Amino acid sequence: MANHFTNDIDFGALINAPEDEQQQILAGVNDYLLTLTPEQRVAWSLDNLPGTHALSSSFGIQSALMLHLLTTQQSDIPVILTDTGHLFEETYQFIDQLTQRLSLNLKVYQSTMSTAWQLARFGKEWENGVDGLESYNRRNKVEPMQRALAEIGVDVWYSGLRSEQASSRSSLPVLEIRGTRYKFLPIIDLNNKQVHQYLTAHDLPYHPLWEKGYVSLGDVHTSRPLEAGMTEEDTRFFGLKRECGLHYEI
Repeated sequence: MANHFTNDIDFGALINAPEDEQQQILAGVNDYLLTLTPEQRVAWSLDNLPGTHALSSSFGIQSALMLHLLTTQQSDIPVILTDTGHLFEETYQFIDQLTQRLSLNLKVYQSTMSTAWQLARFGKEWENGVDGLESYNRRNKVEPMQRALAEIGVDVWYSGLRSEQASSRSSLPVLEIRGTRYKFLPIIDLNNKQVHQYLTAHDLPYHPLWEKGYVSLGDVHTSRPLEAGMTEEDTRFFGLKRECGLHYEI
């Protein structure tokens, strides 16, 4: 899917263009993409962005949407999971359920150091404030994801980030260039109601812990249910930070 504007863009060359030229062109492309539905955006990206495409997924509360959205149009797209070894039991069950139902081409990446060895060497780093959280996340999420992107040779990285989820995501575009690859966020502007409508329309499940009050999920020790007076951001990392860094490091 394309229009006369995007037809004239060489996206293979754009990735190596000067930053000011990239930003000028991407601004127009993003204006166009915001006129499309998520399904149309994915179709456009598959038609126009060159190289290997892959989706990262946390298999969190609403992850079934992105998994369905992408695999409906490219059934064998690599789905990258960074497994910290500390996910909820229900998350591992949810991964198995969706992998079977959607026939996912699942690629699981982990730290090169086992969870037991990390505990022996570093202790419970997540209890040591922001510095401890960042060290733990870098080893268990950021490094495995960067390794996955490199080993799979990903040129276009899809993610289900949404503006409504956190202030840190409020100004993210549909399409951006991150280092040597494209980052594509086809549902960045969807709200919770629209997500619910998509899941319902396609008979897709929420994560089972949705019923127990969780609105955002990661590790057992740094995720908590939403309570009165809390925002979604407050439910992760003890409210000290929102992002693990996985989506913000090149």
